[in-house]
Amino acid sequence: MMRTMYCGEVTEANIGQEVELVGWINKQRDLGGVTFLDIRDREGIVQVFFDGDTPEATAIAATVRNEFCIKMKGLVRARPEGQVNKNMTTGGIEICGLELEILNRAKPSPLDSNQTNSEEQRLRYRYLDLRRPEMAERMVFRSKVSSFVRRFLDDNGFLDVETPILTKATPEGARDYLVPSRTHKGQFFALPQSPQLFKQLLMMSGLDKYYQIVKCFRDEDLRADRQPEFTQIDIETSFMTGDQVMEKTEEMIVNLFKEMLDVDLGSFPKMTYAEAMRRFGSDKPDLRIDFELVDVADLLKEVEFNVFSGPANDEASRVAVICVPGGAKLSRKNIDEYGKFVNIYGAKGLAWMKVNEVAKGLEGVQSPIAKFLSEEIVAEILKRTDAKDGDIILFGADKANVVAEAIGALRLKVAEDLGLIKDQWKPLWVIEFPMFEPLEDGALTPLHHPFTAPINMTAAELEASPVGAISDAYDMVLNGCELGGGSVRIHKQDMQAAIFRILNISDEEAQDKFGFLLEALQYGAPPHAGLAFGLDRLVMLMTGTSSIREVIAFPKTASAACPLTNAPGFANPAALAELNIAVVKTEKEETKEG
Repeated sequence: MMRTMYCGEVTEANIGQEVELVGWINKQRDLGGVTFLDIRDREGIVQVFFDGDTPEATAIAATVRNEFCIKMKGLVRARPEGQVNKNMTTGGIEICGLELEILNRAKPSPLDSNQTNSEEQRLRYRYLDLRRPEMAERMVFRSKVSSFVRRFLDDNGFLDVETPILTKATPEGARDYLVPSRTHKGQFFALPQSPQLFKQLLMMSGLDKYYQIVKCFRDEDLRADRQPEFTQIDIETSFMTGDQVMEKTEEMIVNLFKEMLDVDLGSFPKMTYAEAMRRFGSDKPDLRIDFELVDVADLLKEVEFNVFSGPANDEASRVAVICVPGGAKLSRKNIDEYGKFVNIYGAKGLAWMKVNEVAKGLEGVQSPIAKFLSEEIVAEILKRTDAKDGDIILFGADKANVVAEAIGALRLKVAEDLGLIKDQWKPLWVIEFPMFEPLEDGALTPLHHPFTAPINMTAAELEASPVGAISDAYDMVLNGCELGGGSVRIHKQDMQAAIFRILNISDEEAQDKFGFLLEALQYGAPPHAGLAFGLDRLVMLMTGTSSIREVIAFPKTASAACPLTNAPGFANPAALAELNIAVVKTEKEETKEG
């Protein structure tokens, strides 16, 4: 090894020792006869100085620039009093440089360390971006999380089994990435959206407890917490109930947070999907925000304001409010902006009521809708929301799903804008999801996937009454972010066949797409259940970053492209011919050629 230790590992314990270090120049300061270098590697930064006692090394030190790759030897000593940097691991020491060798020079960096670089530029030069201390820390942290998960699952009897990457297209909620086959002309593999079917087959194989830290691929619309390729901590068990799976995976996450962050998450509360939607308008509620959705439809059935009375008298609709602490300070412009925000979710507008003095009832509130409300109604709304002087009450009145989505999202946005999100960790389990949700054309689609079992229903009962059926599914949620989700799987052929019929998947289509699974269910398939965590999302939360792209070494952009390698690109015509594939040219390409 060229080094005796990493730069970031040199501490007061090494005072008096001679060390050899390698890394990159983070900063050079030439103070006339004395040159200071900040040298950086993946573990941190250390300060080295060269002076007149080592004229040869000092002369070299005067020539180095940022990002030069160097090797040095030096003596560790305590920093002079008053120069200790308590914010750095190495802040109590400095190194008196004895030897210095330039291993490789560097061009001026295309990334400016003194300003925020664009994401496009950072991804274009990702290998330089990853040198930055905060990025290196995240990559090291991610590696330690993966190692912890493997150790925990290994110690608990789980087997690490790999499943195929080239597989068959299956409907799991997103578009597949397709891979053409050269040996089977005109036919395609699909990259797995998850190892779902194979891990179920492993349970049927008797392997009992499976895990895999596995790449998954989904060609879907992107956002901060989505990537076309992402990593799952995939888990499946036989002869364990859903509650037991939750208990074991909760233990893993609690132990992970304790070891990595010294945070005690405690015991996770459980909340049904119905309760979560009623109280928070979301199936991944953020419990760090104190205020919740409060239903007030029963108070507004008779008011002469159709925006309220219409939904209040409609069983499929809802009228709900949030009472925002200190929200009365919001300007009319702020409120109008929130009105535009809820429009995104299908809401037609946003009614509001500022609470100036609770004690004065109707006279103590300010609102354009106050004229439609009686003293009694206002008093009950104030009581029901536990409103205080200086609060604002925001109303949602529409179809139940629109109110939940719009006011649920507004709750998060207002809380963030006004600094009402507590700095703490709030985990929970969301359980008992609906089996199906209706599409616009009246057809049903599974809320999770079509291999999830219902709670306490036979196949015949489910087929007779699919709407309203509850699934044995569970999501782990932390601070309003879904960390992982799973379910008890179907292990009997009659139930699986019934669900395919409910989803209008014909016997022929089911046989074509899932024939191997349906067949396997006939050979003594055990009861089984599982769960999958998003590793990228988990690390994102634990490191306090806002996007999973910050914790993936080489992520794609929001348009699913890689600026570093310029992928995707056009295929070689000869390769396409061999695959029997013709590419349709776009107008833009034809114009270029013309």
